[in-house]
Amino acid sequence: MNTDTASAPAFRYAAVTFDCADPAELARFYGELLGFPVLFSSDDFVMIGQQGAAGLGFNRLAGYRPPTWPDPAQEKQAHIELGVDDLEAAEKRLLDLGATKPGFQPDPERWRVLLDPAGHPFCVTTLV
Repeated sequence: MNTDTASAPAFRYAAVTFDCADPAELARFYGELLGFPVLFSSDDFVMIGQQGAAGLGFNRLAGYRPPTWPDPAQEKQAHIELGVDDLEAAEKRLLDLGATKPGFQPDPERWRVLLDPAGHPFCVTTLV
């Protein structure tokens, strides 16, 4: 194993990218939610975030199939955790933006699982 870090390239976290059917719609949802502007946009990819900081990307995938959480038929591979002070108000805002709420909620007093417009599950957690 080479431990010489003097010649190693510098890496930094840049973004998480989600596959979806409609990158513009998913970027609109998360952009409004997080207050992030669009940094790059094409027909097949949109990146949102703050200049110089990590962001979120949305990539058009032909034949995209949304996760079926909690049914494991089409597993989720990752999800975002959002911290909030007021769980009820946050849930209402997210639903107004276009999120949906599945019937199964593992611990609704502590966190809520919602689905973004492309069907990706994400969690909203109360900050303690």
